[in-house]
Amino acid sequence: MVILIDTNVILDHLMARQPFADIAGDILRLCFQQKCKGYIAAHSITNIFYILRKQFSTSERKEMLIELCEFVEVAGIQKKQVIDALVNEDFDDLEDRLQVECARAVDVEYIVTRNITDFTASPIPAILPENLLQKMAV
Repeated sequence: MVILIDTNVILDHLMARQPFADIAGDILRLCFQQKCKGYIAAHSITNIFYILRKQFSTSERKEMLIELCEFVEVAGIQKKQVIDALVNEDFDDLEDRLQVECARAVDVEYIVTRNITDFTASPIPAILPENLLQKMAV
């Protein structure tokens, strides 16, 4: 199975946000154990780095993201995809639309997110982390 992990799931794990941290860790563990192929959007790296600034030092944030990139792939985005995201009227949130464009670029099966309602217009189904774990019978 190939998945794109939304920023909120990564942050749940890195920030130990309860009650979501354990499930987020389970999702990342699946990728680490190569039971599924996980991607994160390239722009998620900068978003995560910025959001973690109050809780972690620069060197800690760099180390966390380098470690993350060792077992998940990074899905990039090109100019055409950015423009497609900007002109798409079906999404209110540009960041969510960029997530979809990155997911499309690497042909994932699911976008794993806690905010599935943000992806109702997505051509790729969004799935809650716990539902993905059930689907994979973990």
